[in-house]
Amino acid sequence: MANPQDYTVGWICALNSESVAAQAFLDEEHEGPREVAQNDNNNFALGRIGNHKHCDCCLARWGVRFLNIRIGLLVGIGGGTPSPNHDIRLGDIVVSSRGGGRGGVFQYDFGKTIQNQSFQETQVLDQPPTVLRAAVNALKGSDKLYRADITHPPNSSEGCSVVCGDDLSHILARTERDEEDDNPAIHYGLIASANQLMMDALVRDRLAAEKGVLCFEMEAAGLINHFPCLVIRGICDYSDSHNKDWQGFAAMVAAAYAKDLLRQIPPNKVEAERRIGEVLSSS
Repeated sequence: MANPQDYTVGWICALNSESVAAQAFLDEEHEGPREVAQNDNNNFALGRIGNHKHCDCCLARWGVRFLNIRIGLLVGIGGGTPSPNHDIRLGDIVVSSRGGGRGGVFQYDFGKTIQNQSFQETQVLDQPPTVLRAAVNALKGSDKLYRADITHPPNSSEGCSVVCGDDLSHILARTERDEEDDNPAIHYGLIASANQLMMDALVRDRLAAEKGVLCFEMEAAGLINHFPCLVIRGICDYSDSHNKDWQGFAAMVAAAYAKDLLRQIPPNKVEAERRIGEVLSSS
């Protein structure tokens, strides 16, 4: 049976489809705990991605058992907010990010916001740990398509820029995505979270323009007072009443990004972060 103290990464899912996607990207699966406390209603999946042991949990209370967790990823689906400034499409990925030392996710009062047609912000999710922000920045700068004959050593923990190099002769030039392209794109920006789904396109556009929101979702609000996480959302709809068939695909692309992100982070950088037990006891 796995030792809970061995796990340093918390991967949080709210839906079963998100958990299935997370487990599909494990490099190695581990046996879960045999005994669970009666008041612990979480579903756990344990495993390894790269050099990291992580706990995939369907709710946000993994801190009850896995007190050695250092960083958290909230990975799953969300509703996009397409605009002239952001070509967000179904199957794209939105990663919480905002400059100025502020968190990339904020909580808003859904009822008052709908009534007033303006965001009624209640709280802001703390920034994720520095190690996660650094990994996000590394991925931002590493969106390169290498030639097919340029391979990354399978056992290397170094990033592509180190192992494969930045020689332009190794990289295929690509044009900007046009209307015919269907490959997922990664967007970095602000995510709005509430306890209800945004399903009104007119309100969506008005609110998104107010703060430059790229994605609406529901789960991050519940973590605001618990543990600062990086939020990664695959876009399954446009925060309206349409397109509910993309949830599985959106969950998979979000999980794929999360795995790629973890592979950017050396284990010793994770170990240097505070334990979730310390964070929860001081909050």
